[in-house]
Amino acid sequence: MRIVDTNTLAKPELIARPGDRWLSPLAISSAVAVYFLIIFGSQVRVTDSGMGCPDWPLCDGSIGPIHQFHALMEQTHRYIAAVVTVLVIATALLARRSATRHAAFRPAMLAAAVVGVQIVLGAVTVFAGNGAPTVAAHLLTGLALLACTTITAVASLVPRVETLGPRLGRTAWVANSAAGLLFVSGSLIVNAEAEKACAGFPLCPGGQPAGSVALHLFHRGVVIVAGLALFIFARHAWRSWTRHRGARGLAVTLGVLIVITAGVGIASALLKAPPSIQDVHLGGAAAVLVISFALATIGWLSGADVPEIATEPAVVVSD
Repeated sequence: MRIVDTNTLAKPELIARPGDRWLSPLAISSAVAVYFLIIFGSQVRVTDSGMGCPDWPLCDGSIGPIHQFHALMEQTHRYIAAVVTVLVIATALLARRSATRHAAFRPAMLAAAVVGVQIVLGAVTVFAGNGAPTVAAHLLTGLALLACTTITAVASLVPRVETLGPRLGRTAWVANSAAGLLFVSGSLIVNAEAEKACAGFPLCPGGQPAGSVALHLFHRGVVIVAGLALFIFARHAWRSWTRHRGARGLAVTLGVLIVITAGVGIASALLKAPPSIQDVHLGGAAAVLVISFALATIGWLSGADVPEIATEPAVVVSD
């Protein structure tokens, strides 16, 4: 009997197809466009432009130009959404045909499915008069789309390594779950239009509606837990994922963004949530999600948390 390292066995070379070189640029463009769509959607909300166009998909029967501010904001949001749709679907088609980045296929197809749901929810939100439940569903679907496009973008750049054992440790899963809960808890405040109900820190001043105060205190509690989980994750990636390109840079970026976003959130509360600071806060929260998801995706694709001994498997071969 002899032991043969499987790393020495000949493996067929993957032959890139002509469309493969466009997968990464399209996937990255999709993720950036979704991020911008979410930020612009926040601007539509804080300017009370959500019902600037009472019909859908046109705006008062017109595709533009729109000369009224609220209508222009709402219709521009729809135009950006149309661009996102094209980019996401194109990315999914290329990922399906890719010969070198198979890991991008599933998140790309899921992103395409989420886009379809998002379009339907956008229409329902207009027809329902911007009702709170549909607005919340629309925002959370946007969050899912951001996650899918981020994962697709990373998977289009980073090859998937074959490993044994769990590819990603509990630290990463807990941190990313906490990051999602953090975004949802903040969305509950926005959905309840309670942004101005807690102009104090760390507790809320008296005389405010109990429900709104409860939402703020819940969000602040989640901030503490999620922030700690994300810092632990960033520290883990910095110390343990040194072999994986880009991981340490993303870990540092994640830590910095957490501090900045928390600071902006405190400023927003003390200043009674001015629209401009609300936008910056949402942008920071979305960026934290993007970086956390991207870092976790690098770890999963690379098998960063697999024990050293499991990354170099061997097989037993008879003489």
